[in-house]
Amino acid sequence: MINIPLSALEVAMVQNGTRAVDTLRDTAAFAQALERLGYHRLWYAEHHHSPAIGAFPPVILTAHAAALTSSIRLGSGGVLAPNHAPITMAEQFGTLAALHENRIDLGIGRGPGTFDEATARALRRGAGPATDEEYRGDIAATLSFLVDEVALGPLPEPWLLASSTAGAALAAELGLPIAVAHHIRPQNTLAVLERYRAAFSPSRWCEEPRVLVCVEAVCAETEEEAARRVGPMAVVKAGLLKGQSEIPFPTPEDAAAHPFTAEERQALDDFRGQQAIGTPGTVVRRLARLAGETGADELMLTAPVYDLHDRIRSYELIKQYIESTATPSTP
Repeated sequence: MINIPLSALEVAMVQNGTRAVDTLRDTAAFAQALERLGYHRLWYAEHHHSPAIGAFPPVILTAHAAALTSSIRLGSGGVLAPNHAPITMAEQFGTLAALHENRIDLGIGRGPGTFDEATARALRRGAGPATDEEYRGDIAATLSFLVDEVALGPLPEPWLLASSTAGAALAAELGLPIAVAHHIRPQNTLAVLERYRAAFSPSRWCEEPRVLVCVEAVCAETEEEAARRVGPMAVVKAGLLKGQSEIPFPTPEDAAAHPFTAEERQALDDFRGQQAIGTPGTVVRRLARLAGETGADELMLTAPVYDLHDRIRSYELIKQYIESTATPSTP
């Protein structure tokens, strides 16, 4: 039903009532669990100044997880170019790739990683948002530094994160594999991929278009339990719809009592309809459909679930269902 690699995106949600250090402990256990389950790669997202998401640099989480695992690919999904000097990104991930050969990815994105303008400016030492030309220059410079100046041996695998046709055009121009943020802007996914494939130019990094699609996938033994598990993130998303970025990541019990408006419920239902949430059969069927519609070479699953055990169990159920329904090979 699904015969392409499955990977994971770690957003490092900080559970309400816990400390950020507890989330850090959980990220290590999560990486080890995903390796045991046979997931292909694990990426870490960059976020800043949010009560719901830890401000943990992807490069540090990658290094920590790499020291605790032996085979799963690790990296950023993504490190945000406007916040970092290109040579710094190249040196950091080039060093990681030398230390952990053929296991490190450098996924690069454009957003500031925060909804707070003061924080965004602090990250850029007072500068405003990057222009299209500045962003393109930063990506090109990072790739150049990787090849020409870092030169420590095996290079990290570069990816460009995109949720718009502009990002798709840049990935195609530079000949980079693309990671499409279907879990953020699902309405853009097909247009992004059409633009990317139509304009792709081969490079030293990629000889032909290569597509990873990231999707929210929350799995449980029952539909009711899956709905309970997505409740906390639904509260955070509802706040973002109203421009409120200071929403903590609530417990499932608090989320169940949250008073959503009719408009919020409709928006959340529309979003969930384009993701993969439910029992193992429901989730895997939706993942298979997304893979078919997009022609993805790989699916990356993100499960912003409150409890570590529940989050690991979600990934486990998906893997178990796929393995149990796989057609046996002919002797």
